[in-house]
Amino acid sequence: MGSNSDDIFGGAQSTAPPEPNDGVRVLLLVHRRRDRELLVDALSDRYAVDTATEAAAIDEAFDCCVLDEAGFERVRERIEPRRERADPAFLPFALLASGDTRSAAKERAWDRVDDVIELPTSRRGLVSRVENLVERRSTSVRLSETVDELRLKERAMDESPVGITLAEATDGDDNPLVYLNGGFEETTGHGEEKLGEDCRFLQREDTSAEPRAAIREAIAEERPVSVDILNYRANGQKFWNQVTISPIRDDGGEVAHYVGFQTDITDRKIRERRLEVMTRVLKHNLRNKMNLIEGYADLLRGEIGDESQRESLEVISETAEDLMGIAAAVRKINETLDGTELDAPIDLAERLVDLRDRTKRRYSDATVTLSLPDGDPIHVTVVGLTVAIEEAVENAVKHNDAANPSVHVRVERRSDGWIAVEVADDGPGIPDHEMRVLEVGETSLTHADRLGIWLMYWVVGRAGGEFDVDTGDDGTTVRLEVPAYP
Repeated sequence: MGSNSDDIFGGAQSTAPPEPNDGVRVLLLVHRRRDRELLVDALSDRYAVDTATEAAAIDEAFDCCVLDEAGFERVRERIEPRRERADPAFLPFALLASGDTRSAAKERAWDRVDDVIELPTSRRGLVSRVENLVERRSTSVRLSETVDELRLKERAMDESPVGITLAEATDGDDNPLVYLNGGFEETTGHGEEKLGEDCRFLQREDTSAEPRAAIREAIAEERPVSVDILNYRANGQKFWNQVTISPIRDDGGEVAHYVGFQTDITDRKIRERRLEVMTRVLKHNLRNKMNLIEGYADLLRGEIGDESQRESLEVISETAEDLMGIAAAVRKINETLDGTELDAPIDLAERLVDLRDRTKRRYSDATVTLSLPDGDPIHVTVVGLTVAIEEAVENAVKHNDAANPSVHVRVERRSDGWIAVEVADDGPGIPDHEMRVLEVGETSLTHADRLGIWLMYWVVGRAGGEFDVDTGDDGTTVRLEVPAYP
């Protein structure tokens, strides 16, 4: 560079007071001390200015680096690695080149720097050139931060344990999916192959019309909605889904998309029904039984005569036994359905052979037979399945007044990974009102006298399976269909 104070700026010049740019650092990698002083004077009112002569200085933090030719030669091979460390944000370098520098050298410099400022230049011109580079840097940082924020939000959606979907708003009846996250795929078994389809593929014929209608009305009125709805996974499993849908509007206020959140609430729904049933049992059955006990106890106190006392005591004894049976059934249900997931599959065939033998020892007049797939241990992880089958077998024997009750248990493995268990008997069948409560729920007038029917229903429901009872003139068949590994 030149030898006097005018070499950089070509003469004394005045400029308007600059606007401070807090937080922006400019690194001056300039060899000549006088040139550094002039540059500091020109830039320090606007930026924080650091000066250096050694190449290691570019490893420090800065927003723009201004180099002279000597500084450029020192760091030319280190510029690209330094840019890479700053990526994705733009990191500018400007070269101050004297007028006698060969044009070929300037051209080579453009491969590494973002601006070549020929000297002499005006003070205002230099400040403006640096300002342009700093502004490009600031814009790049803001864009990078925005991209990072979007990526973070996308990652949060992708990795959320809750199912998240994004559907396009259309004028028709369908709202095709344009995004679904891993939580949705884990919950439903459906992945990216369902993009472009309406989320109604989760519904089937027995999905209640009420939540369907609530969703349609909310979408038509462009408002949020939350419903509990019976859905189906890709493998056919039922599950209760808490679906929350909300419209997303564009800058013009028009609904462009609908975001949906899906949460598996099957366990919660089963607990709610269990609480309903347990409440009814405690309020209805136990209360009535206790009233009966109290009434006969009063009779005992007023009766005279051994025979009448024995009869009253017999009623008390039987009633107390019923109460104990109800308490045991409640405890059995809670223990079975509150059980944790199995650590390893169980051998269902082995468990059923043991069940058959125990039932024969307990009920010597009963005949219990098994039909199992040959050579197949039937490994399953369904919580409470053997307890539910045992309940079906025991009910079939206990409620059969025949001299020699007969029960046949048949197990089939289906090709789609499901297990079908049938418990068939030759007894009188399960009363209609016992089955009706599974559909309409427990009321003071409609309730099940046998808690075992609820136990079987809940075990199958927790696994996402199907429970069915078929009663005819020749007996009853209880059918439990569940996925082997729910």
